[in-house]
Amino acid sequence: SLADIMLLEVFLVVGTVIIYFFLSKKKEETLPFKEGWWGRGQKPDTEEDTTIWPFKVETTEEELSDLFRRLDQARFTEPLENSCFHYGTNSVYLRKVVSYWKNQFNWKKQVEVLNKYPQFKTKIQGIDIHFVHVKPPRLPEGQSAKPLLMVHGWPGSFYEFYKIIPLLTDPASHGLSDEHIFEVICPSIPGYGFSEAPHKKDFNSVSAASIFYELMLRLGFNEFYAQGGDWGWLICTNLAQIAPNHMKGLHLNLASVTNMGFIHLLSILLGRYLPGLFGFQDEDVRRMFPFLEKGLYRILLESGYAHMQATKPDTVGCGLNDSPVGLAAYILEKFSTWTDLEFHNLEDGGLERKFNLDDLLTNIMIYWVSGCIVSSMRFYKENLQKGIGTQKHEKLTVQVPTGIASFPNEVMHTPQSWAQKKYTNIVSFHFMPRGGHFAALEEPELLAEDILQFVGKVEKEQLWRRK
Repeated sequence: SLADIMLLEVFLVVGTVIIYFFLSKKKEETLPFKEGWWGRGQKPDTEEDTTIWPFKVETTEEELSDLFRRLDQARFTEPLENSCFHYGTNSVYLRKVVSYWKNQFNWKKQVEVLNKYPQFKTKIQGIDIHFVHVKPPRLPEGQSAKPLLMVHGWPGSFYEFYKIIPLLTDPASHGLSDEHIFEVICPSIPGYGFSEAPHKKDFNSVSAASIFYELMLRLGFNEFYAQGGDWGWLICTNLAQIAPNHMKGLHLNLASVTNMGFIHLLSILLGRYLPGLFGFQDEDVRRMFPFLEKGLYRILLESGYAHMQATKPDTVGCGLNDSPVGLAAYILEKFSTWTDLEFHNLEDGGLERKFNLDDLLTNIMIYWVSGCIVSSMRFYKENLQKGIGTQKHEKLTVQVPTGIASFPNEVMHTPQSWAQKKYTNIVSFHFMPRGGHFAALEEPELLAEDILQFVGKVEKEQLWRRK
């Protein structure tokens, strides 16, 4: 009868809806912890020594005299007339940097600066992991410090966080609210700075996240916050996927989306004309369009280094590891362009507008004295060699409460509506008034304020407890 047919149709529709709902509902999957062993040779049968020992940066006269000899013998190329930083680091300016490095820069004084925060090492998965660990100088009655893991990227180092650490461990002394006070842990990514480089292939962001998870547990932190930009973004994201029940909140100053869907592509084509349809704010439109120029061309213009490092890092790394001037040219170019793309129009790359040479050279010296440039570049190959969008972590979402500080001069802009597909629990998304890629070093106050307000939200609403 007609009634039966209608009933059957209703059942079919309801059934289809239910099946669709179950199929489209993403399982709250976690990322498996990566149990690796990255030491030399065969893994020993003995249990790993979990001792944590103090570490200090030290430098020898031999190291310094070798450096000065190399600086003295540098060969420079004459730049093209009026080329500014359009062809990369301008060697007229590079000569000035090298002259400063030889005659004014005081590495021994900078070593004291590096050693003003307590540093440690511990062996995890077969390699020595270096980290800075700063506890608050004082805590108000009845308050405890919140552990915060901060992860750097390339071509940065743990030193990027030296200006923001006091704002987080002692906010009251710096005119910030002391409602939340942090205990800050800044590790060096394995293969960067004073962390030992992996001796085996396939050490990627998930491997680094697994090691840092183990580090936090070893330090006695069962619940913690994490913050990162550049590779720190990916490592902390992976850590949120591995241990969602241990991470109270994830704060990022770069949030890239590697799995682009149909809606993303449509928003690139139409977002400029129908911003509301794709959840774009005016600021998103301003930063993203025209997309050919601010998206595609920019990626092509600025990603040559990544292509090299993701394919043949050891080849290009040889020269950089052998020449401090080559190393400086390579790294300084990134500090120029990624701080402000317009800086390539300046003879000096605008480097001293936001940074001073002492800070820039200290970061370069960390790469030089540890001889880590090649191993730091290999991280690109390990993360990208299988292709973008192919890894399990790229397909999984992040449920941990997330805060995003979106800086205007970041090379690529990710609107909140894009980020939301990956980070399903964004509790704060802010367009920052100024600043670029190296936010912690360039705009420590802005970044610290954003971290503080984000943690305030998570704590007040006890967001991480809601499962």
